[in-house]
Amino acid sequence: MTVPIVLLLLGGLFAAAGPRLLSRAQWPEREPVLALWVWQCVVAAVLLCCVLAMALTASAAWGGVRRHLFAFAPSGVVDAYGLPHQGPWAAVVTVFLAFGGAWTAAMLTREVRTVRAERRRRRAELLDGVPVLPGEDRGRGERLVVLESERVDAWWLPGTPRQLVITTAALRRLEGRQLDALLAHEQGHARARHDWLLNCASALAAGFPQVPVFAGFRKQVHRLVELAADDAASVRFGRLTTALALVGLNEDRGVFGHCPVPTAQVPRRVHRLLDPAPRLSPLHRLRVTATAMLVPAVPLLVTFGPGLSALS
Repeated sequence: MTVPIVLLLLGGLFAAAGPRLLSRAQWPEREPVLALWVWQCVVAAVLLCCVLAMALTASAAWGGVRRHLFAFAPSGVVDAYGLPHQGPWAAVVTVFLAFGGAWTAAMLTREVRTVRAERRRRRAELLDGVPVLPGEDRGRGERLVVLESERVDAWWLPGTPRQLVITTAALRRLEGRQLDALLAHEQGHARARHDWLLNCASALAAGFPQVPVFAGFRKQVHRLVELAADDAASVRFGRLTTALALVGLNEDRGVFGHCPVPTAQVPRRVHRLLDPAPRLSPLHRLRVTATAMLVPAVPLLVTFGPGLSALS
C-alpha cells in the first residue's frame, strides 16, 4: 500500500472518528479551551493528510513536480516511495485533491469577504446610532462604544479598530461587577481571536457539509468559545457574578422558562457556572494536550517515514 493511499485512509479515519470520540467525551465542557485545541489538531490533521497526499500523487504523475519536490533528496529517497510506478490513477487523485484545495480556498475567501461586508455594515449602523459630534475625533476609534437602545445587548466588533459595543439598556440593567463580568467575557473573545476560529469553521463546513469533522467543528466551536469566555470572566469576577450577568443579558430573549427556544445554550451555561464540574487534573490535561499534538504528527511520520528509512 502506497503512502498517498495510507494518507487518504488516515484522513478519512480522522474525519469520521474524531467527531464521534469528541462528542462522546464528557470533559470538553469542563475544559473548553483544551477542547478547542483538540478540535483544531484533528481538523489540521485531516487537511494535512490531503495536502501531503496531493504532493506525493502529483510527484508520481509528473516528473517535473517530482524533480522540484525531491530536488535536495538523495536518489534512494525517491526510490523508497516508488513514485514513478504509481500508475495513471495518481494524476486523477491529484486533480481531485487539487480541486478540493481550490474549493477550500474559495470558501475561505468567500467567508472573509462576507465577514468583512457584514463588519462594514455593522460599523455603518453603529456610526448612525452613535454619530460623530462636532470636534470629536473618530480617527483612532474608541474601544468602547455606548449605543442608545432599549435592547439589552453587548458584543465585541472585530476588525481595526476592535470595539466593544454595549447598549444603554445593558448599562441600566447590569451594575457593578456584573457589568465588569460581561465586559471580561467579551474581552475573552477578543484576546483568544475566537472570530478567526468561527470564520474558519464556517468556511470548511459550508464547503464540505458532508464531512463529519468539519460539520462537527462548526457546531462545537460556537458552544466552546462561549464557555471559554465564560471561564475567562469567572476567573476574574466569580462564577455567581458571571452567571447573574448572563441571566440579566438574556432574560428578555426567551431562553429561560418552561418553553425556551430550541437553540438556547444560555441556561446550560448558567447551570455550568453555578454548579461547576471539577476540572481535569494537570496531568490529565497534559496527556490530552500531548495526544492532540500527536494527531497531526501522524501524517508527517507516515509521509517522511520511507525517506528516513532510506537514509538510515
